[in-house]
Amino acid sequence: MYTFTNKLRNFSIVFMVVGFLGLVYGFLSMPSTVKEAQAMVAEVHHGDEHQQEAAHGADHATDAEQENTHGASHEDNSHADDAHGEHLLHQLQNKPWAALYVAAFFFFMISLGVLAFYAIQRAAQAGWSPALYRVMEGITGYLLPGALIVFVILVLSGLHMNHLFIWMDPEVVAHDKLIASKTGFLNVPFFLARALFYIAGWSTYRYFSRKFSLAQDQANDISNHKKNFRISAGFLVFYIVTESMMSWDWIMSIDPHWFSTLFGWYVFASMFVSGITAIALVTIYLKSKGYLEKVNDSHIHDLGKFMFGISVFWTYLWFSQFMLIWYSNIPEEVTYFITRIEDYNLPFFGMLVMNFIFPLLLLMNSDYKRINYFIVMAGIVILLGHYIDIFNMIMPSAVGDQWFIGIPEIGGFLFFFGLFIYVVFKEISKAPLHAEGDPFMGESERFHY
Repeated sequence: MYTFTNKLRNFSIVFMVVGFLGLVYGFLSMPSTVKEAQAMVAEVHHGDEHQQEAAHGADHATDAEQENTHGASHEDNSHADDAHGEHLLHQLQNKPWAALYVAAFFFFMISLGVLAFYAIQRAAQAGWSPALYRVMEGITGYLLPGALIVFVILVLSGLHMNHLFIWMDPEVVAHDKLIASKTGFLNVPFFLARALFYIAGWSTYRYFSRKFSLAQDQANDISNHKKNFRISAGFLVFYIVTESMMSWDWIMSIDPHWFSTLFGWYVFASMFVSGITAIALVTIYLKSKGYLEKVNDSHIHDLGKFMFGISVFWTYLWFSQFMLIWYSNIPEEVTYFITRIEDYNLPFFGMLVMNFIFPLLLLMNSDYKRINYFIVMAGIVILLGHYIDIFNMIMPSAVGDQWFIGIPEIGGFLFFFGLFIYVVFKEISKAPLHAEGDPFMGESERFHY
């Protein structure tokens, strides 16, 4: 049995502490007034166009007497400047919240992706993967705490502690006919009730699948295995519906003026490949420490094939969404990509290199999929690439062009990375690393090709 070492525990705690301090810094440094927001932008941009706009807004905000002498036309301009300043303030106040939300969602997404992969293996009664079941069950141990953290952020958004979801602002709804027409679905009580429903369903399946898996080790028949098969098949139906709805609620509704019919599948591909990559990295780590002796190069090779294949699938969905929207050139749709290409050029195209070009070049060769070094290198790039993917989904609508991967963003990533490591390896240490009672375990041990 694997023992959760003090070294790994201390490693994860250090990451959590450093990350927490980074997040605290982000919240403490965010502006509280329009003037502070405009001053921060002016200081960062040092005389470029953004500074000029901010300084122009500050001049109008601080010179009330001059405004009163210019008549109705100037009052309209002043009102526009005030609105721009308020919008800028909300964007800068959103930065630490968005950094927290991106990281929280990303690591939660990994555990949910692993849960889906695990359920597929159970429902398919796959013969190659039982040697990896305990690793998968350990990673899904983060699902409930990770989902609850995301839920708390959603609750705080509903309490107007931030401006991540503009449809939660009654003033915005009152002046926006499109958002007002969606209030039957996009309202805080129903939004939070749906979130609880998703989390309850995912967590219930995870609880019983883990329970049946451990019980099977002590059983004299395969009744627990059969129960796991049945609930896994049912869960996959529940999952594919709720995952799509979750992606609409928790990500797409941040920009309620835009929608894509492919978005649920796109988010699924991102979480699926991230989850499979996490399985590979945790497995290789445990193998390097002398555990998982029944896992061989063929298992790693299959994980590498999934990493490669789902990366190509993700690229197909990304291109399909991009090409159809760009080609149709409907203003309310194409603005989604215009914003990202103009204001997020580096992370937008850098993500494509990390999530498609790099895995394609590194993992296309079949022999490389059996070399742990190549799997680890590709896995780290894939995970960072899909973190940037989530960053690109959330940040443009939350903070506009005021984005920067700085202390709060890095702090958020480190905090949840440390928490993820702590929870996952703590969960892995609670049970034997091999599902000895699984009827397909012998086939998995002999898996070679």
